[in-house]
Amino acid sequence: MTASYEFVLSEWSFTVRRTVSWADCDPAGVVYTGRFSEYLLGAVMHFLKHVGLAPGSDIHKVSGTVLPCKHMSFTFHVALWPDDVVDLRVGVGEIREHTFEIFVNGLLSDGRLAFQGIFVPIFIQSNARVRRPMPDAARGALTPHLINKDERE
Repeated sequence: MTASYEFVLSEWSFTVRRTVSWADCDPAGVVYTGRFSEYLLGAVMHFLKHVGLAPGSDIHKVSGTVLPCKHMSFTFHVALWPDDVVDLRVGVGEIREHTFEIFVNGLLSDGRLAFQGIFVPIFIQSNARVRRPMPDAARGALTPHLINKDERE
C-alpha cells in the first residue's frame, strides 16, 4: 500500500494535509526553504481545482483566460522535520478586479503555526497576455471561501 504525501483533508475550510519527507530536507533534517513553494503551490492547485479555476477549467475555456502568479510570499515561524504532518489551511483574502489573494497557513498537529504563505494570481487573456477583469463565475466560486482578517494573520 502506498500513502500519499499530500491530500485534501477537508473542503470546508479547505485543508490539504502534507507529510514532510526526507527528500524535502537538507542533511541536517530541516526542510529546504525552496520546498515551501512546492507545499504552497500544491495546496493552491488543489484549491483551484476545488473551486473550478484549475488550468483548463471550464471558466478559463469560456473566458479565454489563464491564471499565472503575480505575487507569492512566505513568513516562517518554526522549522519542519521529516515526518512532520502539516495541515495547509487555504482561504481567500481580498478579491479585486484582476486578482485575488490566497492565504495558506501551515499548522502542525499540535496547533503551532509553522508558516504562512500568500499567493496572488492574476487573470490574463490567454491569447494576448494582458490582464483582464475576473470573470463573474470565478468571483462566485471564490466568494464562499472568503476569510476575515484574523484568519489571515
